[in-house]
Amino acid sequence: MEETEATARRPRLDDVAADVGVSPATVSLVLRGVPGPSAGTRDRVLAAAARLGYRPDRAASVLASRRSRSIGVLIDVSNPFHGQLVEDLHEAADRHGYDLVLSTVTRSRDERRAEETLLDSRCEALVLLGPEAPDEKLTALGRRLPVVVVGRPVRSSGVDVVRAADDDGVAEAVEYLAGLGHRRIAYVDGGPGAVATLRRRGYQRAMRRHGLADHIQVIRGGRTEGSGAGAAHVLLVEEPIPSAVLTFNDRCAMGLIDTLVRAGVDIPGRISVVGYDDSPVARLAHIDLTTVSQNTEELTEHAMRALIERLEGGRIEDREVVVPPRLVIRGTARPPHR
Repeated sequence: MEETEATARRPRLDDVAADVGVSPATVSLVLRGVPGPSAGTRDRVLAAAARLGYRPDRAASVLASRRSRSIGVLIDVSNPFHGQLVEDLHEAADRHGYDLVLSTVTRSRDERRAEETLLDSRCEALVLLGPEAPDEKLTALGRRLPVVVVGRPVRSSGVDVVRAADDDGVAEAVEYLAGLGHRRIAYVDGGPGAVATLRRRGYQRAMRRHGLADHIQVIRGGRTEGSGAGAAHVLLVEEPIPSAVLTFNDRCAMGLIDTLVRAGVDIPGRISVVGYDDSPVARLAHIDLTTVSQNTEELTEHAMRALIERLEGGRIEDREVVVPPRLVIRGTARPPHR
C-alpha cells in the first residue's frame, strides 16, 4: 500500500496542534512542561502526541536554542554501583528535560580520555561518579563547565559534591553487629582514596564508641572480589577467628564469602558478613547479603538539581549534599556462634 505524504514524513509540532485544535506555541509549552496551559489541554496534547508518534526534533532544538541539554557522565564500567547510579540518573535527567552522554573508564581508557570525550560531545555539565582525579584537576574542570562529583568528598572550587555519609554507614553496621553480641569485628579495607579513608575511620570510631577498641582489626583489602578472597585467606589462619567481618563494598564481600564457604566456614553460622553498596547481586536469594545502601535515587536527584541550579538558576557558590545511608538487614549476619 502506497504511503501518503502525511504518513511518510515524521509528525511535526503543527500536526499535534492541528489534531488538538490549539496553537503550536501551546503544544510547545505542554511538551516542555512550562506552566500556562490548563490540565485538560495538557492531557489532550500529550494524548495526541503519543497517538501520532510525535517526538521532538532534538537536532533542530539544539540549533535553535544553542543548548545541547546533554549531561555528560563519567562511569567506571567495572563498578556495579556506578551502573545503579546511571540508571537512576537517567530517570532524574529525563524528569528535568535532559539527556545523558556516557563516557567510560576501562583498563585501557583513563579518566582524562573519558572526560575529553564528554567535552567534545558539547555536554553542558558533567556528573563524575567516584572520580580519582586530584582536587586541583577537578577545580580546573569546574572552571570550564558545571561539575558534580557523586560519591566522594572533594575540596575543589567550582565543583558541587553529592555523597553518602560513608563513615556513618559503616558505623551503623558496627552498631548492628555489636547489638547482636559480636565483639571481634574485623574490617576489610578498601585501599587508598577518600571514600576508603572515611569508611575505615567510621569503623574505628564506632568500635571505640562501643568499647571494642581492643578488637579493632583492619585487614588490607581493595574493591574487587579478589581483594575479599585475599582477606579471607588472612582470616583463615587466625586463632581465634573474628565472629563478624565488614567489607569496603559488596564485591569485596562476595569474594570473602566465596573463599570462606569453599574452606568450610559457615556464613553466617560461624562468621557474619556485612557489605556496602546494596548492589543487585546482594539482593539475590542465595546471596542475601546484609549491606549498607547509599540511596542511589536520592543521590542522583540531588546531583541533577545541583546542575540545574547552576545551568538555569545561575548559582555560583559551591554546595555539598550528604545523604544518610541505610543498613539493609538480610541473611548474612546473626548473633555470634557460642
